[in-house]
Amino acid sequence: MTFDKTSSTLRAALGATALTLIASTASADIVHADDVIAQSSLCVGIDCVNGESFGFDTIRMKENNLRIKAQDTSSTGSFPGNDWQITFNDSSNGGVNKFSIDDIDGGRTPFTLIAGAPSNSLFVSAQGHLGLGTSTPVVEAHVVDGDSPTIRLEQNGSSGFTAQTWDLAGNETNFFLRDVTNGSKLPFRVRPGAPTSSIDIAAGGNVGFGDASPDAALDVRRTGTRVTMELEATTDDSRWQMIVDSDNDPNAGYSLTRVGSGTREFRLTPSGDLIITGEITTTGSCSVGCDAVFGADHTLSSIEDHAALMWENKYLPNVGPTSEEGPYNMSDKVLRMLNELEHAHIYIEQLNRRVEELEAVIADKG
Repeated sequence: MTFDKTSSTLRAALGATALTLIASTASADIVHADDVIAQSSLCVGIDCVNGESFGFDTIRMKENNLRIKAQDTSSTGSFPGNDWQITFNDSSNGGVNKFSIDDIDGGRTPFTLIAGAPSNSLFVSAQGHLGLGTSTPVVEAHVVDGDSPTIRLEQNGSSGFTAQTWDLAGNETNFFLRDVTNGSKLPFRVRPGAPTSSIDIAAGGNVGFGDASPDAALDVRRTGTRVTMELEATTDDSRWQMIVDSDNDPNAGYSLTRVGSGTREFRLTPSGDLIITGEITTTGSCSVGCDAVFGADHTLSSIEDHAALMWENKYLPNVGPTSEEGPYNMSDKVLRMLNELEHAHIYIEQLNRRVEELEAVIADKG
């Protein structure tokens, strides 16, 4: 190690006392019990040379293994004493060119920057906005990339839970959620230009499609005179549309249509009329025992008794009272009417026998 005793920088930094000490003990450590002020540049490392050209460098480190270590000597009470280190590049042959911050006591490296990372890989603005790939972040976290900027959420299984990876990304065709683990499927997508509140979930859990304030568990709203929902079975391309037309439409009301048929198989008008092209089938049971009147063990009331009940109660006995205002259980009413019809046919058959008997008597007397 050599020293230029006429260097004003070195005199300012170490003082005359330190120079004398250096001259007499060049191989010993230098201990200076006072502030050291260098009014020019400082070079640290075994490869620093006499006459070092600093350029604009104020402090330069120069050797093949560069480290800055902060060793905290706190040893009493609960004072923090963790040691930290700034590491410049790996020290092994073929190692990584990097800048990293090491938690020495924890045996971890929480921050690493690899050489070759593009400009503004990590940028924090004066407002505290974080830019990833941009020096002008306009929101709290701003990601910029030339092709599908992406945020990955990866559960790696290190805590005992099943590994799963999701990507949240966007590009010129869509904003999407990608299930990377399961074949990179896209279970959620939004296309550019989708209107405001295309999907809107209210605080109470109501979901609006085109409605910012849904009034029901599922609220669908569209501009115009018609709202359509389509249900499709992909196995046979069977598609059905549920359609709501406004009162301005001649087909006003709610209808169900098979796509391609041109026919509204089911329609409910604003006035409450129900129009169908098919049949109505009910699974309700017959509470008055339909067809039971034909059984051998069934006790059938006489025509006279049945008629007496009818005129006394002002309704068919097995149909029951029917309020003019409703509501009516149509399935039950129809089955009760069937039961009365069965009674009527039996009574007709009984009366027909009487007529035949009387005709025979008259014929004998004639």
